[in-house]
Amino acid sequence: MRAAAFFDLDRTLLRRSSALALAGSFREYGVIGRSQLAKAAAWQLLFAARGVGAEAVRKAAEDGMMFLKGFRVDELRTMVAGAMETVLRPLVYSDPLELVRRHRERGEPVYIVSATLQEIVEELARELGFDGALGSTCEIEDGVYTGVSLRACHGEGKAAAVREVAAVEGIDLAASTAYSDSHTDLPFLEAIGNPVAVNPDRRLRVIAEERGWPVLEFSDLAFPVVRRPASVGLRPVLVGIPFALGAGAAVWAARRRAA
Repeated sequence: MRAAAFFDLDRTLLRRSSALALAGSFREYGVIGRSQLAKAAAWQLLFAARGVGAEAVRKAAEDGMMFLKGFRVDELRTMVAGAMETVLRPLVYSDPLELVRRHRERGEPVYIVSATLQEIVEELARELGFDGALGSTCEIEDGVYTGVSLRACHGEGKAAAVREVAAVEGIDLAASTAYSDSHTDLPFLEAIGNPVAVNPDRRLRVIAEERGWPVLEFSDLAFPVVRRPASVGLRPVLVGIPFALGAGAAVWAARRRAA
């Protein structure tokens, strides 16, 4: 048995939401319309304000899978890789990469764990030198997404995913470390022996102080911003839109019910 380190993605490893950061690109290339972009923007504002509950995020991730229906997995992977340099890498904090280096020097494998689609998280893990990735999964038939959610890697689902990989890889969770920013990741943090709050929201900060968990603040970015060329030949069809639209729709539906 060996220890490992598990990093949440959004606001822990990245400065912003990995999926919603790409909404502007989707509008630029005509993948989504103005109304859909507005919904994604509304969700981003709530996300930034830490005003989103665990159930809303879980439902958004599952509902967003429907937007993947009919698209090929290999096409998605290619387009995620194409958007990496200009969209995702400039959002990466430098501090967690230093932590990754230290964990690996101790012989501890490092993983990204996120509610974002598995294929997106895998590309980020490969790009940043992680040993593996755990994300939400969508059913695939003959290399094509069906739109059916198989695993929402959020809340209890994130904790379950970590336990599964620990059982397979022989990881001692009691000796391992988990990093996250949100109180909605409490099941994930509690599943691992050494939880660390990173840029925590108000509720997680209170919990961390009560339980004596370390609190870290990340602000410096690891990579310079890469400006997009005036014209881009590769159209980034589906890097994050399923979750941007699903989340936006969930927020608007909740507001209508409240009205």
